[in-house]
Amino acid sequence: MTATGLSGRSVFLVEDEVMIRMMVADMLEELGYKVAAEAGDINEAMRLAQATEFDIAILDVNVNGKVISPVADVIKAKGCPFIFATGYGSSGLPEQYRDRPALQKPFQLEALGKTIEAALRGGG
Repeated sequence: MTATGLSGRSVFLVEDEVMIRMMVADMLEELGYKVAAEAGDINEAMRLAQATEFDIAILDVNVNGKVISPVADVIKAKGCPFIFATGYGSSGLPEQYRDRPALQKPFQLEALGKTIEAALRGGG
């Protein structure tokens, strides 16, 4: 994919499956984004969401059996956009966040890039 004016932005990634997290991090780098922080559990995600500066977050909906809502709440309070990644479809999103963009797992590089761009531009 070609770089856009939005490349170089930083992403906070929350995903409990290590291999998926590594794959998404690689995809982000290929798209020209940098990974500001990664978390594999809710407690770590909460800490990093509060302490890390980033432009956008990609959040797995179900992290080790726990819903991501508390982390999404922190990111929303910071005024940062975020995208959900889910294997459950939009019906699996936390009810208060069903208006947020979601990527259906497994997703392709192009879909990831377009969804991030739209969210960063305020379209998501």
